[in-house]
Amino acid sequence: MIDASSRPPRPDSGRLPHSAHWGVFSAAWKDGALEVRPHPGDPDPNPLIENFTNALDHPARVTTPMVRRGWLERGPGPDARRGRDDYVPVSWPEALDLLAAELRRVRDQHGPQAVFGGSYGWSSAGRFHHAQSQVHRFLNTSLGGYVRSVNSYSAGASAVILPHILGGMDDVARRNVTWEQIVAHTDVVLAFGGMALKNSRVASGGISRHIERDSMRQAARRGCRFLNISPLATDLPADAAAQWIRAVPGTDVALMLALVHELVANGWHDQAFLRDFCEGWGGFEDYLMGRADGQAKDPAWAAPICGVPAEEIARIARLLPGKRVLVTVAHSLQRAEHGEQPVWMGAVLAAALGQLGLPGGGYAYALGTLAHYGKRSNAVPVASLPQGTNGVKDFIPVARIADMLLHPGEPFDYNGKRMDYPHIRLAYWAGGNPFHHHQDLKRLARAFATLDTFVVHEIGWTATARHADIVLPCTMTLEREDIGGAPTDPLLVAMHRIAAPNGLARDDYDIFTDLAERLGTREAFTEGRDSAEWLRHLYERTRAALADKGLEAPDFDQFWARGELTLPQQDDDGGILRAFRDDPAGKPLPTPSGKVQISSPTVAGFGYADCPGHPAWLAPQDAPTPAHPLFLVANQPATRLHSQLDFGAHSASQKRQGREVCTLHPADAAARGIAEGDIVRLFNQRGACLASATLSEAIMPGVAQLPTGAWYDPVRDERGEVTLCGHGNPNVLTRDVGTSSLAQGCSGQLTAVQVERHDGALPPIRAFDRPRTDDSRR
Repeated sequence: MIDASSRPPRPDSGRLPHSAHWGVFSAAWKDGALEVRPHPGDPDPNPLIENFTNALDHPARVTTPMVRRGWLERGPGPDARRGRDDYVPVSWPEALDLLAAELRRVRDQHGPQAVFGGSYGWSSAGRFHHAQSQVHRFLNTSLGGYVRSVNSYSAGASAVILPHILGGMDDVARRNVTWEQIVAHTDVVLAFGGMALKNSRVASGGISRHIERDSMRQAARRGCRFLNISPLATDLPADAAAQWIRAVPGTDVALMLALVHELVANGWHDQAFLRDFCEGWGGFEDYLMGRADGQAKDPAWAAPICGVPAEEIARIARLLPGKRVLVTVAHSLQRAEHGEQPVWMGAVLAAALGQLGLPGGGYAYALGTLAHYGKRSNAVPVASLPQGTNGVKDFIPVARIADMLLHPGEPFDYNGKRMDYPHIRLAYWAGGNPFHHHQDLKRLARAFATLDTFVVHEIGWTATARHADIVLPCTMTLEREDIGGAPTDPLLVAMHRIAAPNGLARDDYDIFTDLAERLGTREAFTEGRDSAEWLRHLYERTRAALADKGLEAPDFDQFWARGELTLPQQDDDGGILRAFRDDPAGKPLPTPSGKVQISSPTVAGFGYADCPGHPAWLAPQDAPTPAHPLFLVANQPATRLHSQLDFGAHSASQKRQGREVCTLHPADAAARGIAEGDIVRLFNQRGACLASATLSEAIMPGVAQLPTGAWYDPVRDERGEVTLCGHGNPNVLTRDVGTSSLAQGCSGQLTAVQVERHDGALPPIRAFDRPRTDDSRR
């Protein structure tokens, strides 16, 4: 195997521009070390760029093509040894010949509907070397298509429910209220799930200016009141001067219902707005006031559910009438059982206040969740690689991958349709790590064991790579040239190559080009262009749009030499919600009634007991019990993007004894004999993991918090069974069920666990070790 650590020291270099999902930066080599600096125009740079400094030559990098020994010896087929088998290094020609033959076999024997194109992930901010687009383009042009996934792990429930009640997610989340409007107009922000900066510092395609912290600071100084409704005080920064409303995880709908009940009981709701701009208020009000079921959803009812005193709920309600109120709902709320309900109920709360469509008011779903949101849109396009036409119509909601593999041919519900899971023989993954996103990882491993063949392009030995049959080393973003850009960021970035490829790593595009050559589809895949020619082709769309507007439109060589280009932006002016408020007849919403659907006959007609026809409180099944008495909040990490570069310098610096950090309230820790820095074991009926404990008053009693993204590090007993994750991946604990029959989204945010001090021997951290290799077959 190639050892990248043996490469000669790199000479000092000048600074070169690059872009990542967490910020625009420049990089240079000095004394053999990589230095990164944030863009000088960024007012609040993201420290995640430091994860690059040790990543290029990290021992976890995949440096040569690898084939799993069992697959190489016995050929394609289900195999429970995936995840613990040896690997055999092979040459690029041998790897590509083997893979092309297997792709041809599956296509000819089972059709492209037996291929799943995975690749949900954020591998690069570049618009050309975007792994998801690359693999999908290859499968479309070379196989005729693939079974695809829809929606995302982050917003699986909201993306389905929002079109039923308001409009598409981009219209409600991206082209809506801006931070500028909040600074100027908003009086109260009800932030259900908070607006944590660790989330709003990230945007696909890159982000050049992180303005969220300063915007909150300016709004607070003007007098805007931020209410952080969350089990975690840290879900809003200190700059917002927020009041922390400690709510039991997963109970936001009960609290929202009580707030609306208080508005209605006191005549504070905007009856004219509900009459003229909304549909279905009457049936919902019957439920709200208890006329439908005998239970009024008042503060006294909600208090024991959500843990917020009834008088506190009433006080919050009194803050709202006559004020410019903005309701936000974080992605985290809908990443749980019945995740559709808080998304819907947040819109109803804003409608009851009559605030939808007002500058700085109404409902801005997911504001603070991504750096895209709350920004102006660019006035010219940023091109991306076209993916071709998919000839396969089958799809699954993205979070149902394990269900599909374990239950081929069985029916499932989705958004009013009854569908059947396809029978997948080959999964092709590039640029993603399902062992980060998915729940119940032991179940996921069993699901991947059912495949004939699992193919992965990877920069590092993630758990996904360790379960693959063919592992192809691909370049990371610093090792290739690209264009960074996003629809809501004005800076287009020339992403220069910072380093030569590690070992035998190749660009995804070049790998697919050679595979397409073997399958006789090279021209369809490449259109006769190499990578450099594609960059020029994609840039031309932006250049031409600038020229059409009479603006400066440098050619590609000028742009590349300059390193960046500032694009014009436009004010979306509130998007479809503002347009609807100003002209409800001429600019109706894209809903069945053209209005806000307080109730939805369409959703009611689906007949789903777990998603009724109006927002409702539905108690979760995965709640604390005497055996597992703590809520576990498995939220997004602050030290990396998802699991990306978990071995990076910044991510590693925040671990303790090499393990992820779990936050506990001091009272919960004391009751279990746990002190600061102790290694603890979190467990439930699905699994267990180890973590290092930190104690904080900034978390509710009864709640533990362990971020996702620590690379899965299974510890096995003498029989080979996984007993725990030694590194701290909470998805060994989370439950693999859909949010509801409507959306089938990810429900991995919350689960119930017990926590105890771990006094036994600590297993070594092996997550970043290379797997065993067998060179005897080379």
